[in-house]
Amino acid sequence: MKTKIPIGPYHPLMEEPESFLLDVDGDRITGIDVRLSYNHRGIEKLSEGRTFEQVPFIVERICGICSNSHPYAYVLAFEDLAGIQVPERAQYIRTIVAELERIHSHFLWIGLAGHFLGYNTVFMWAWKHREDILDAFEAISGNRQNYAVMCPGGVRWDIDDDARRLIAEKIDAIEPKARLFLKAICDDPVLHARLRGVGVLPKEDAIAYGALGPTARASGLAIDVRRDHPYGAYDRVEWDVCVEGGCDVLAKAMVRARENIESIRIIRQCLRDLPPGPIRVEPEEAPAGEGIGHVEAPRGECFHYVRSDGGNRPIRHKVRAPTFMNLPTCQVTVPGMTLADTTIVLAAIDPCYCCTERTVVVRRDGSRVGWGDLVRLSREKTERLCREIRRPER
Repeated sequence: MKTKIPIGPYHPLMEEPESFLLDVDGDRITGIDVRLSYNHRGIEKLSEGRTFEQVPFIVERICGICSNSHPYAYVLAFEDLAGIQVPERAQYIRTIVAELERIHSHFLWIGLAGHFLGYNTVFMWAWKHREDILDAFEAISGNRQNYAVMCPGGVRWDIDDDARRLIAEKIDAIEPKARLFLKAICDDPVLHARLRGVGVLPKEDAIAYGALGPTARASGLAIDVRRDHPYGAYDRVEWDVCVEGGCDVLAKAMVRARENIESIRIIRQCLRDLPPGPIRVEPEEAPAGEGIGHVEAPRGECFHYVRSDGGNRPIRHKVRAPTFMNLPTCQVTVPGMTLADTTIVLAAIDPCYCCTERTVVVRRDGSRVGWGDLVRLSREKTERLCREIRRPER
């Protein structure tokens, strides 16, 4: 029996409002229609009203899980625009924070994946052990979330000897847990039965859709911004790009579990080789021009573009999050799956919809509504509602 089944915009397994309309024939998915932008916040436009120094505080709130990746990509874009050379010590600190965030994000995903599959013990273990990483963030910045580490020209917070020892202790404590999760994914027959062959994204389709991060590496694509376009201290330490050829949800889980081990390896080397010196250079006025910055966020390449007219604020700020590229792959991975598989297939890309949200308002005649029109219409509606509220009852 053919029918259509909606998932969202509000659903118990979705932390953000998005809509997936499934075409179903019996218990099999035959098609999927994705609708985004239920929660657009206009971050790019807000950036144009902030100074270059203030923008990192805005963009780190694009996503709570990637609250370091977005500021990192932004400051790289600004430094490209302004021609700034960042001190060596700041490069190492940036790398440490970025890899701590990767572990934090991957542990969070492993926990949620366990929850989606009914392995709530895995959910509780992963989120418990993730606390060690949040403790490390607190030692560096004073915050467990939104660390405010990145700034144009370097970093705001140094890593002193006490923080260095604490980070090393937390990494030592979490490594056996990371290896435990990797072994479970490798050996657990129930996980293999549940995930192998589910949500397959062939390598050629990963290339055609421009898939990024673990989504691409699970399909055999050996791409990683940290190696292909080095930044921070990634070209000064030894590590491996984690690639799997299974192309399914199991392969995506394997990539993330292996990357936790590599992140621990990177952090240890950065702590060992952390050079002395300043952590920041004060940027001068930004020249007119444009710059780009991209980092390997936990979900894949995070890209920021900044344009300046020579003033102290960006006149254009463009953000492209990895989910923007990875989400369309569901057109390949979801059809053919059962209804029960849909949620884990969609979750396998580790989607962040608030990173991805874009909106275009179109009138019924096909013309687009500009920013000024949106502001005017919003104010008119607010005034009308206020009048209605104040109107006495008859």
